[in-house]
Amino acid sequence: MRRFRVELKDGEASGIAFGDPVRPIDVLFLHATGFNAITYESILEPLGARMHAAAVDMRGHGRSRLPANPRRMKSWNKFRDDVIQLLDKTAPDGAVLGGHSMGATVALLVAAKRPDLVRGLVLVDPVLLPRPLYTVYNIPIVNMLIGKSAMSKQALRRRRDFGSTTDAADALRGRGAFKTWRAPFLDDYVVDGVLRQDDGRFQLSCTPEWEAAVFGAHRYRPWAAFRRLRKKRIPIIVLQAEKDSTSGADADQRIHNIRPDAAVTRVPGTTHFVPMERPYVVRDALKMLYEAMIEGHQLVDYVGAVRRTIDSSVGLMD
Repeated sequence: MRRFRVELKDGEASGIAFGDPVRPIDVLFLHATGFNAITYESILEPLGARMHAAAVDMRGHGRSRLPANPRRMKSWNKFRDDVIQLLDKTAPDGAVLGGHSMGATVALLVAAKRPDLVRGLVLVDPVLLPRPLYTVYNIPIVNMLIGKSAMSKQALRRRRDFGSTTDAADALRGRGAFKTWRAPFLDDYVVDGVLRQDDGRFQLSCTPEWEAAVFGAHRYRPWAAFRRLRKKRIPIIVLQAEKDSTSGADADQRIHNIRPDAAVTRVPGTTHFVPMERPYVVRDALKMLYEAMIEGHQLVDYVGAVRRTIDSSVGLMD
């Protein structure tokens, strides 16, 4: 693994990468709210033998140095524009773009605004609320009246200070969002999710205030983004959670109404944390779209996410 930094208009984006650093990025992965690039290291590392695979810490997360004022966070379009800047510099001819949760939705928004930069989409349990809700969220006065969501309130209650990264991992292991995660995802997450401060304390790199603001910043339009991709021959794979998905029950039908060729499947035995529970499914999808990119295919024959038997002694190995 190597770290990289890219200068954007108002600061530096930070990321991790695997594979040949000389060639442009082939696959870029975007993390979920509150997490960071290195959380997904074990998914991306094996891809480095065949391609230049990378992940980026989005604004207010991990080690990126970009302004993150919760009071000014209204829309995930801010993340979209950051990623577009990064791709312009690291993959000007386009890359396969993948993401989890918020990261998946941001990947979709990027493809809609700059389809020339996206050669394929792997959307892992994207946040796709019912379309009428986005109409409501895009009315500023309504947003003020709604107030903080339950997820925003929960984020504000998060513990932010720890004695060390080991202390953080021990405190979080088996609890809340982390209870279904396989090794080594939690240990990877805390590497950049809990950073040492100048005074010696260890604090969450994504502050509770920023995470809460992101959870409430829904002034963007993902369904309109899908419609903009109606005639774009960008292969799309959507991996939905079987339980507690952030994509609505009818999301697959809505997607197919717009893009009948999109491969949409629910991954057996998963919650919203599909990458941490079935990492090989995400890796296989990224690899498939990379191969489609280099071979010039506009459609892919994706047959769905199968459950594999994995020996616990080998962790994430296939």
